[in-house]
Amino acid sequence: MTAPGITQDELSLIKSYLLLQFIHKVFDRDLRIMKESGVFKTPELYMEVLAGGDRQALMLLSEVKREFKSRRIRVYQVGQDERGIEAEYVCRGYTGEMNILWPAFRSEMLARMKAYLGLQSAASPGGFAPEPHPSATAFQNS
Repeated sequence: MTAPGITQDELSLIKSYLLLQFIHKVFDRDLRIMKESGVFKTPELYMEVLAGGDRQALMLLSEVKREFKSRRIRVYQVGQDERGIEAEYVCRGYTGEMNILWPAFRSEMLARMKAYLGLQSAASPGGFAPEPHPSATAFQNS
């Protein structure tokens, strides 16, 4: 149930907070596994990319927390089950609850993670599109 008088912006902040918390946990977990696995020949390269995405997520999380403080919002309980994420919050003294089903949560999480990792470009909305090497365009123009 949504708290009375809460704005759409405030609900978006709470949703972003939840997403950013989970994204940070996923990046952190993946970094740890990558470092400890011994599977990669050059784990430092991949870890650098993931660490950059994690830094982006943490910076945004910090901004959301700053907004929480100025708007008097506090998320005090977060839970998850087979259906999705549930969060209980207080906004300007009013309590509320937010529920997000897994399919929607995962979809937004993946889209944000791709953006934080720099994997989406205007040329390729579905994924990474590397810039062509300068000699490739010279070859095509001949």
